Amino acid sequence: MNNSTRTRLVAAVAAVGIGALALTACNTGDTVTNKPKAKASANKTGGKKPSAKKTATPDVAEVGDTIALKGMEDGSKLDVTLVKVVDPAKPGNEFMTPESGKRYVGVQFKLVNTGTATYGDSPGNGAQITDTDGQQFESTFADITAGPSMSSDVKLKPGAKALGWIVFEVPKGSKLATAQFTMDSGMADQTGEWKLS
Repeated sequence: MNNSTRTRLVAAVAAVGIGALALTACNTGDTVTNKPKAKASANKTGGKKPSAKKTATPDVAEVGDTIALKGMEDGSKLDVTLVKVVDPAKPGNEFMTPESGKRYVGVQFKLVNTGTATYGDSPGNGAQITDTDGQQFESTFADITAGPSMSSDVKLKPGAKALGWIVFEVPKGSKLATAQFTMDSGMADQTGEWKLS
């Protein structure tokens, strides 16, 4: 076996090994979490019935709740709050309107960088909503009258926050079920999910 053949053989074996390692690394087990963070100020209603009811049904994040998420890089963490939903949402101008038979839905997210690394992303790329039939809808580029859109180029140092609307275009007859948010333009392993209905 000459040196060039040996070099090619070593390179081929290395490529196969790296490919197998990459396949293993890609299959890290994505997770969807709908467990909200505990609220800082809990309302006390008195009596034991509310606490008994709370333990009987698991907490599922809804509008107004915050979910702690991790990104792909060390120190990349966000507290993501689904603040409000406007359905249907009114277009911000007459030039950008939903297609015939569709409507805009606005979802307002608040992002707080709770990590040690700077967060930089286009949050709309990692957001989607699902209807009760299981159809999933990604964000669309549109402004609505409910308020300012989420920036497409968010950069947050640790402790900083961003607030804005992400808009979706869905069929008029669709009934919303959930909203999801994933860091790193949807590439992170952990996804937050909020119940909408």
